[in-house]
Amino acid sequence: MSAAARIWPDATGRFGPYGGRYVPETLMAPLEELERGFAASRADAAFARRLDDLLHNFAGRPTPLQLAERLTAKLGGPKIYLKREDLLHTGAHKINNCLGQGLLAERMGKRRVIAETGAGQHGVATATVAARLGLECVVYMGTEDMERQRLNVSRMRLLGAEVVGVDAGSRTLKDAISEAMRDWVTNVRTTYYLLGSALGPHPYPLMVREFHKVIGIEAREQILRAEGRLPDLLVACVGGGSNAIGLFHAFIGDATVRLLGVEAGGRGHALGEHAARLAGAAGYEGGRPGVLHGAFTYILQTAEGQISTTHSVSAGLDYAAVGPEHAWLAGEGRAEYTAADDGAAIDAARTLARTEGIIPALESAHALAELIRRAPEMPREQVVILNLSGRGDKDMDILARYL
Repeated sequence: MSAAARIWPDATGRFGPYGGRYVPETLMAPLEELERGFAASRADAAFARRLDDLLHNFAGRPTPLQLAERLTAKLGGPKIYLKREDLLHTGAHKINNCLGQGLLAERMGKRRVIAETGAGQHGVATATVAARLGLECVVYMGTEDMERQRLNVSRMRLLGAEVVGVDAGSRTLKDAISEAMRDWVTNVRTTYYLLGSALGPHPYPLMVREFHKVIGIEAREQILRAEGRLPDLLVACVGGGSNAIGLFHAFIGDATVRLLGVEAGGRGHALGEHAARLAGAAGYEGGRPGVLHGAFTYILQTAEGQISTTHSVSAGLDYAAVGPEHAWLAGEGRAEYTAADDGAAIDAARTLARTEGIIPALESAHALAELIRRAPEMPREQVVILNLSGRGDKDMDILARYL
């Protein structure tokens, strides 16, 4: 069945062959409880009203769709619009999902919330929502990421969260997720695991997409008002894939709208030098189907099936697996996935800062880098929406070192 014909996972949580629920027996019951709780919340009009109120009055939705006039002129290609998720409270799209799941935790009677974080934006958003709702909060973060995202560590602690450093493995997002899952196994009766991207075991990929699809719904309405037609191309960075699937979802059934996900090309094409799971056609090594953190998807792994180390200048893209819906969209040919390297992302951040007065998160800068590369060869009459998923305050130490 084509991607356009089926945009929901099946009853087992699979997008085609990808997704599912590959977890220890001790997690099956809490995942089933979570699935029931999510289904009940979706049928609850009061839940929807409260979430809408918080998205509007607390998070700051709707976000603008800004015509990037000077960037468009500089590149000499299509008309470029920026979906300004960077203007949300806490500085990134992550707050959409955290509000939804935070309300779900409260509804399910779970007063302790745990989360993982890489770039720190999901951790900050989780800590923010926990403070707003009066919930206890623990955030797991790799010590490598804690060092390069010190500002966000301070923000989480100021908001009342306990930040637990993870010194195992690569000391990045993969290891933080593993520790959060261990905590959840131990404390399932009192604890809600607020997973931060469209990955992991079912129902997480579905839930995270549903809480982020507001991005694409707004963008669709806004571009129709601005241009009187749908865009030709959507561009977003892809780590786990939440901001991208949030933008893409409202357009999956529109065959004329191309979808482009941009992964982290790191510092080279060899395994261990990047975090490009789906960009094999672009020459990046290691992305193959496998299971990580409860889902069957594309993973960077060795020929023997060992999970590879990864590298990216952006902590939020530095993860060995990709969300299963993205793996499915790639397999269906509905979306294209490529990668931008560290240097191109740094250059793109500088370009946007100096043409539009916007400093993007390094994650978002990867998507921008690929658009900058392609735009001069694209027809001027085309229209592009780029999801500016976060702002670059958190990355200033890294940007300052490079620039």
